[in-house]
Amino acid sequence: MRTDRSWVFWAFFAHLGLQFLLSRARASARAPASFPDLYEASITELQDGLEKGLFTSVDLVKAYFARIEEVNLQGPTLRAVIELNPSALKQAAELDFERKLSGPRGPLHGIPILLKDNIATRGRDGMNTTAGSFALLGSIPPRDATVAAKLRAAGAIFLGKANLSEWANFRGRVPSGFSGRGGQATSPYFPLADPSGSSSGSGIACAIGLAAATLGSETDGSIISPSSRQNLVGIKPTVGLTSRAGVIPISENQDTVGPMTRSIADAAIVLTAIAGRDPLDSFTLAAPAHVPDFTKALKKDALSGVRLGVPRLFLSGDPNIDGAFNASLATLKQLGATIVDPAEFPDANELLASNNETLVLDADFKVDVEKYIAGLLKVPTGVKTLADLIAFNTAHASEELIPPFWTSQSEFITAENTTRDAAYFAALAADHDLGRTRGIDATLAQFNLDAIILPTDGFTSTPAAIAGYPVVTVPLGFQPDNVEATPAEPTISNAPGLPFGLSFLGTAFSEFKLVGYAFAYEQATHTRLKRLAFPAAIPKTQLADVIEK
Repeated sequence: MRTDRSWVFWAFFAHLGLQFLLSRARASARAPASFPDLYEASITELQDGLEKGLFTSVDLVKAYFARIEEVNLQGPTLRAVIELNPSALKQAAELDFERKLSGPRGPLHGIPILLKDNIATRGRDGMNTTAGSFALLGSIPPRDATVAAKLRAAGAIFLGKANLSEWANFRGRVPSGFSGRGGQATSPYFPLADPSGSSSGSGIACAIGLAAATLGSETDGSIISPSSRQNLVGIKPTVGLTSRAGVIPISENQDTVGPMTRSIADAAIVLTAIAGRDPLDSFTLAAPAHVPDFTKALKKDALSGVRLGVPRLFLSGDPNIDGAFNASLATLKQLGATIVDPAEFPDANELLASNNETLVLDADFKVDVEKYIAGLLKVPTGVKTLADLIAFNTAHASEELIPPFWTSQSEFITAENTTRDAAYFAALAADHDLGRTRGIDATLAQFNLDAIILPTDGFTSTPAAIAGYPVVTVPLGFQPDNVEATPAEPTISNAPGLPFGLSFLGTAFSEFKLVGYAFAYEQATHTRLKRLAFPAAIPKTQLADVIEK
């Protein structure tokens, strides 16, 4: 008996030895040089590594979790991520198994993505959807937001929820990037710098590789502004191209959901996945019946023969930003574009002076947020109305209304005192006239333009916002080193090295063309990697570290 057991014993260890040698061989085949740098890794690079078996989606999730751990609440405490998905590793393992069994579903299979914390996810994942407010903590949505469901169907993994300006920057006069639940988020390009908002956390996280891509939402500037400030590509789609069902709203007339990524190619992949009609959002019925594959727009010669207009009355007024913008015009000409300069909006002065948007958003928010809350399966705090939200914040001032910078509820209070009356409908009609008929569409027609170009930090978002029209922003430049940092109140509004972007604006559902124009410019300039985040804000963990463990 002892002889037999000895044979089994040595056979077992021989098996272990073989497995050890095989694991060493696999580790050698997956040499660190083969792994993409997660600071900049594209969706295509990650998908290629997954397909080749260099790493798994479980490896990716572990690596991104470790990177978040390094800089979110430790180190520079960027506060980009409000919570992690407790189901992410399980979902990654399932998608890894599916890949082995039947191959990938598409370019997003097994790719980790962060969602802004106003985009609902199904309750069984274990994540909250709160718009950064304790008032909705523990609430349970009836289903995934449609854009989340589309990403899930495409095989994406949700790493967690990104911090944001609370209630998408609609609670009151509060610094961008602050939420009661998430605290004050800051830019990775200068310590304590304003990250812009409201998709602040999505921008910060994507900029330094805390996820492969992120989703943001925009009512007026909330995708393109933090994308500009974080050196990213951002696409603010036409209202109706992407569904808002399951997204905590400000305004059904202006809200839209879009990608925030490190490249136009990645943004095109994500936009293709989330776009399309949805019976839960009537505005999407205006979208084309067939959603184009936006990756087909990625052509380096896309600007050849294109006419681009410059509305100079809308420039930023910052000499560094406007100087970089003026320099970009020469690049656009070299790429084959004709620059019409100036190409002023016929109604430019009216647009600059109009207050119609405020009237529309205030009245919309009161109605639309109460409709969203009414659709939740569970709201542990018991809030139902905007008045309840105001009262909740007052009762929980130590969590929500924190002195000295975060005490305001002015937007809530103003919105509570509005109604959708004749003045509201007149303001909405005037906005459409100003933004569309006599604004973007009139300018395109008058100067025979294919698109309009502006610094993203100029008067860029508002005309597109009130029109419901698309904007694509791409990195343009950085504040020079001789810029003096402004005081932190609590964040720094301007500082050396802070990025800014170039925007392409067009008419309704012109995203395919705009993506092509932005891609051609991006490929000719490669501005993004000309300056990195400040050293402490760059996570050190890479795939090799996770795989070696």
